[in-house]
Amino acid sequence: MSTKRAYEVLFHRHAGNPILTARDWPYPAHTVFNAGATLLRDGTTLLLCRVEDRRGHSHFCAARSKNGIDGWIIDEQPTLRPEPELHHEELWGIEDPRITWVEELAKYVITYTAFSKDGPGVALALTEDFRTFERCGLVMQPDDKDAALFPRRINGNFALIHRPATDTAANIWISYSPDLRNWGGHKPILLARKGAWWDANKVGLSPPLIETKRGWLMIYHGVRHTASGSLYRLGLALFALDDPELCLARGDEWVFGPETDYECHGDVANVAFPCGTTLEADGDTIRMYYGGADSCIALATGSVAACLAWLDRNGNVPPSIGGSVAPP
Repeated sequence: MSTKRAYEVLFHRHAGNPILTARDWPYPAHTVFNAGATLLRDGTTLLLCRVEDRRGHSHFCAARSKNGIDGWIIDEQPTLRPEPELHHEELWGIEDPRITWVEELAKYVITYTAFSKDGPGVALALTEDFRTFERCGLVMQPDDKDAALFPRRINGNFALIHRPATDTAANIWISYSPDLRNWGGHKPILLARKGAWWDANKVGLSPPLIETKRGWLMIYHGVRHTASGSLYRLGLALFALDDPELCLARGDEWVFGPETDYECHGDVANVAFPCGTTLEADGDTIRMYYGGADSCIALATGSVAACLAWLDRNGNVPPSIGGSVAPP
């Protein structure tokens, strides 16, 4: 009797998924999904959740938990609302936050998608307490999204990962700034692979990069257009610590994708989309918070060491895009 060999599982779904839905909200909400995540100084997990109303417009609301799994305390009112009167780029809402703690600033930097008639663009806001916020405004003009800041400067500059899109391409880029407001040095660092690949049509950053001793670990989403619609799955790549334009390894296969009912059925079917991770005290355990079918928030756990080992076995050095070249 033959046995079917299963694929290696790197991220394990929490048995209680989904961990947050609109039913948990203290005020009317249509859907709750795509949450940024961070650990506060007292060890509390904070999720900055994207909340969509029945107009189709989104805002952010914070949920806090002592264990990062349950017992969530949710802000009674929206934590960060769009301000289209002052920031026209937020006319149709704010979406998909990523959170980075920047020690130099002693602040959390939130990168998010500001949505207006011009399309989606990348905006930044700073906060110390998730109660008051300093907006930096639009830093990457439309069509651009899927952005996150590095936690420290790279060669003297802040560095931002983002995903500009054109009619023919949607790839992952890096840009640099001395002050978080003026950006340049724009370069692509990871390309959609075209053809039949699982990440053929679009690639974009999912959570902020995870710093490891071997490099910046990237969990990215890839999109493949199919006869029944777009399919979102997750892959892994590793970039050099002091030169994040240099991709050291990229996995050929996807490592996490929609399988369960809450990932396959919802407002947007077949989507597993993380915007945030936290790292446990052991320095290895990853908690990945992701949106399921644009309708709920779910949790999966993984291991930094296991991801790096998987890349060692299954990763390849991609061709140079025009920047740094990996050693043979």
